[in-house]
Amino acid sequence: QVQLLESGGGLVQAGGSLRLSCAASGRTFRSYGMGWFRQAPGKEREFVAARRGGYTYYADSVKGRFTISRAGAENTLDLQMNSLKPEDTAVYYCAASRGLGDLRSVNQYDYWGQGTQVTVSS
Repeated sequence: QVQLLESGGGLVQAGGSLRLSCAASGRTFRSYGMGWFRQAPGKEREFVAARRGGYTYYADSVKGRFTISRAGAENTLDLQMNSLKPEDTAVYYCAASRGLGDLRSVNQYDYWGQGTQVTVSS
């Protein structure tokens, strides 16, 4: 059974940092694209960052502040978030994609975690 489990969320002041981690289990994810999305109250789920092979992709709103990385035989996906802003407040989701399409699209993903809350206070 495939499972994605996020951790590392919490409350932080603006300008601070958090590191999210996603532990994937149930199969080998080496060939999968993996990404982070977020959803704020009343808004649609939006792309944050993704990685497939040696390629990384970032939303313009987080470029230069967030860094996505994979480790542990590619079954761990991390998101280092620096210089956090109140507008980064959302539930953050980890996702895995078997396909080769656009990792910035929410429809590209086959598996999702339950999410972890990130709250940035001003």
